[in-house]
Amino acid sequence: MADPQTTVDRDVPAPAREPFPEESEALARRGKARSYFQQHPHARWVLLFFVLAAVAVGVLLWRHYAVRETTDDANVDAHIAPVSARVSGTVTAVNVDDNQYVDHGAVLVQLDPRDYQVALDRAKAELADAEANARAAHTGVPVTTTSTSSALQTAHANVNAAEKEVDAARARVREAQANYTRRQQDLQRFAQLVKKDEISQQQYDAAVAAEAAAKATLDAAQATVATAQSHVVQAQEQVRNAQTAPEQVAITQAKAGAATALVQQRQAALDQAQLNLQYTTIKAPVAGVVSKRSVELGQVVQAGQPLLSIVNLEDLWVTANFKETQLKEMRPGQTAVIHVDAFDRDFNGRVDSIGGGTGARFSLLPPENATGNFVKVVQRVPVKIVFDPGQDVKNLRPGMSVEATVITK
Repeated sequence: MADPQTTVDRDVPAPAREPFPEESEALARRGKARSYFQQHPHARWVLLFFVLAAVAVGVLLWRHYAVRETTDDANVDAHIAPVSARVSGTVTAVNVDDNQYVDHGAVLVQLDPRDYQVALDRAKAELADAEANARAAHTGVPVTTTSTSSALQTAHANVNAAEKEVDAARARVREAQANYTRRQQDLQRFAQLVKKDEISQQQYDAAVAAEAAAKATLDAAQATVATAQSHVVQAQEQVRNAQTAPEQVAITQAKAGAATALVQQRQAALDQAQLNLQYTTIKAPVAGVVSKRSVELGQVVQAGQPLLSIVNLEDLWVTANFKETQLKEMRPGQTAVIHVDAFDRDFNGRVDSIGGGTGARFSLLPPENATGNFVKVVQRVPVKIVFDPGQDVKNLRPGMSVEATVITK
């Protein structure tokens, strides 16, 4: 049977423990919070709304900036056309000043043209002389062709005539030889008859004279043959000379060709003289604003000497140097926003191209990491951003600082 005293002790609750001070404060705060939410039952929903709104704003901001790459290392760029002298000369007029807007083709500087006008006149005279010589050379080609052809025909005819002359001379030799033989035989018979006193001495002397005359005729006929043969040789030599007609025609044609080439050379010299005269008037290659004018009136300039520069404001773009870690999602054609610091204004654009190398690689002294003294530095790559058409960018100037933002999605 249980002890009554023990039973009574179990039923009596134990005295409560006094809470610590920290626990008292926490309990008080929880009590106040429960009392506040009990007094304001909609406060929980308001708090939940603000928490959800903060999360939504955070998500939206994250999504907004996650697809945007921004850099303030960017500036406006443009084509700058350097204007130089093409020829040397004395400056007689300067028609522009710094910061002046000029149209395409406007006369900027005038050089003294008198020396180049004299050179042009001389080139014209030399061209006229070369053209006259060329006409004469070309006229000589058909003349040479005709004359050499006629000479060849004449030479062949002379050979035929000389050969016939030889034949005739040989026939006369044969005739003279026959007469001489007959006279020799007559003289031998007359010599026997005169010994027998059957003929007179006068008849014998006549036979001797006839034999001598026949001998002389034979010698003359033989000499005629030699002369005729020499005529054949001469005619054959003329044929050989006349057979060089193609070479003579070729020489004449070559001279005509050289004359034509000289005409072309003189024409080129004339064209160069005309160009040099035109170069004395220096015109604007593009429309834009004059900058860095260094030419003065009366100055003697040399060919290739810079005179001034023209900034073409019709074609502006932005060169933005993005970090290499920002290029992962960047592509040509993506939309860009350009904030110009000078006017506190935004312009729309698009990515035109991404540079072929980092700025450090194209610097005057590229980094050399092969020595082992290597410090990894995030490099920047130039990105060309062009302005969308239809925007008023005429007040922008090359070198202005801008902030470029590229939307990569």
